[in-house]
Amino acid sequence: MGEQCEMSGNYGSEANGERSCYVTTGTGVSAAERCPEVERGGIPCGGILIREATPEDAPRLLEIYAYYVERTAITFEYDVPSVKEFRDRILHTKEKYPYLVIEEDGVIRGYAYAGVFKGRAAYDRSCEMTIYLDREAAGRGPGSGRGLGRKLYEALEEELKARGILNLYACIGVPAKNAEDDEYLDHNSEQFHAHMGYATVGTFHLCGYKFGRWYNMIWMEKMIGEHR
Repeated sequence: MGEQCEMSGNYGSEANGERSCYVTTGTGVSAAERCPEVERGGIPCGGILIREATPEDAPRLLEIYAYYVERTAITFEYDVPSVKEFRDRILHTKEKYPYLVIEEDGVIRGYAYAGVFKGRAAYDRSCEMTIYLDREAAGRGPGSGRGLGRKLYEALEEELKARGILNLYACIGVPAKNAEDDEYLDHNSEQFHAHMGYATVGTFHLCGYKFGRWYNMIWMEKMIGEHR
């Protein structure tokens, strides 16, 4: 399951006129195309920098992820992995797919990556998306609603498109009953993906169990290329 973090209700692509720099090491958009200042001096635009994740980022990314494991049903994982295990997950993902982090004033505020949709070669032009933002950036603290999730997802989409990916899928846990009655999960991630152009294509009922209750799971889909 490619879990999706809770997002702010502000779905605008820019906040306060800031521009974001997409800095990737794959075949996607170059830093110079997005922000000439990066090529000249490595200076982030508007305090926002998007770059490839490294194994050294594991402790900070795990710090972000641990909140969702321990306090939410956004991920169906029960136990927080070790730093070593998380580092290994990063390395495994980067063998085939992009894994990006977004920094704000030098602090990592979130991460997003793609993964295998299905393990057969016929599915190689499809992938599963995952994104997590820290609690503040996800709309749970002061200064939230800055559009960091949108900026990060847009950068990941561009990188995937450059690699020949055509179909994006998001596997999202949703409350089985009224979200207002559930303190562990709401519909924010579903709403975020809808604003990003995803459509719900399937629902699995009462398939995830966490915190003593059952949850549904939905699949959302977005096409980013032509099928020829």
